[in-house]
Amino acid sequence: MSIKSKIKSECPLLYQLYKILTDIKDAQKIKSAENKFYSLADWQIRQLDSELYFKAQGKVLDWNHLLTYTEKMQWAKLYDKDPRKVILSDKYAVRAWVSETIGEEYLIPLIGVWDKYEDINFKVLPEQFVMKTNHGSNDVVIVRSKSKLSLAQKIEMRRKITNSLKRDYGSIYCELHYGKIPAKIIAEKFLDSGETDLQDYKFLCFSGKPYFCWVDIGRYTKHKRNVYDLNWNLQDWNQFTYGNTEYEIEKPKNFDQMIGLVEKLSRGFSHVRVDLYNIDGKIYFGEMTFTNGSGFEKIIPPSADLMLGNLWDIDTKSNSEDSTKKLERDTK
Repeated sequence: MSIKSKIKSECPLLYQLYKILTDIKDAQKIKSAENKFYSLADWQIRQLDSELYFKAQGKVLDWNHLLTYTEKMQWAKLYDKDPRKVILSDKYAVRAWVSETIGEEYLIPLIGVWDKYEDINFKVLPEQFVMKTNHGSNDVVIVRSKSKLSLAQKIEMRRKITNSLKRDYGSIYCELHYGKIPAKIIAEKFLDSGETDLQDYKFLCFSGKPYFCWVDIGRYTKHKRNVYDLNWNLQDWNQFTYGNTEYEIEKPKNFDQMIGLVEKLSRGFSHVRVDLYNIDGKIYFGEMTFTNGSGFEKIIPPSADLMLGNLWDIDTKSNSEDSTKKLERDTK
């Protein structure tokens, strides 16, 4: 156990004080980085994205010859200006669209939405709930027993949510559409599956058609991921280094219904990942993701990265050629 982990376990309040101090220090660096990002010219943002891609993937991007899934993702982040991406990536605003497209019954019941953490009246919140921001990533707070929260846990929850609320996620990995989402805090009903974590069914869709469903297990404990085709055959490829579960995952009995819903939600988009939950046959909408892993998480093996890229029908020549000439001219 590391020193930080030991302090967090044995002296939780002291650890939270330490984190508050580091948050203050980090906030200045983060804001400075965000301001710098939005002062960049378009060609400089693309150069930054190329550098981030090389750091993550170990490959140099040829913007005039993008073939793989993760390569095409970089083009989509910078040049796909579809305004729907902003609305549908907003975990709050997307609810109206989902309700209209497949029905309100597939939405996780909403408990509340706030602009500031100080606006939340915790006294009226139920004993169990899930809290997160509508624009963030990895900021989910799962409260299984509100009355049993320690002071340290309350401080940690406030820290996590407020820090995420202030972040501009569009500037971190050049996912420009996230920077246009008005940040809010939302709380939803806690979905109890009887397990430690929910099974998350993530469908990779191209041109309105789902091709693969990966199932995330133990996302907040020991993260594993199984990738299946639509006939529920386990695939020999994966994203990142999660690895497969040691046991077989049962195909949902209403899997065909899930596919039908995903087809409706993905219609009209060259690529999107649609996430669903399925608890005892009850299907819930999770989220829409247009820049899965920002294209920085490796698809293993590389042949699968190319296979997915071949499914993605986008014209990566538009916009990129002019930008390449400008990049070459400005860096001479």
